[in-house]
Amino acid sequence: MKSYQFPVVITQDEDGMFFAQVPFLPGCHTQAKTLSTLYKRMSEAIELCLEVQKSKQEKIPQNSFVGIQQIEVSV
Repeated sequence: MKSYQFPVVITQDEDGMFFAQVPFLPGCHTQAKTLSTLYKRMSEAIELCLEVQKSKQEKIPQNSFVGIQQIEVSV
């Protein structure tokens, strides 16, 4: 069994809810009230997304994580 690592973007809304998404796996996202629950759900979501890609014989992306920057704009 091959192991994969994916960067996950995690944000939190004003109500304290956490949201996570994998930029390199379109449609791979989840949410939770706590980080520990979010991590578990995100692992499950990634596994499901990879199973779908394998069943469709699609290549699993192995992009390199560079970093995240928060950028402020005024409108």
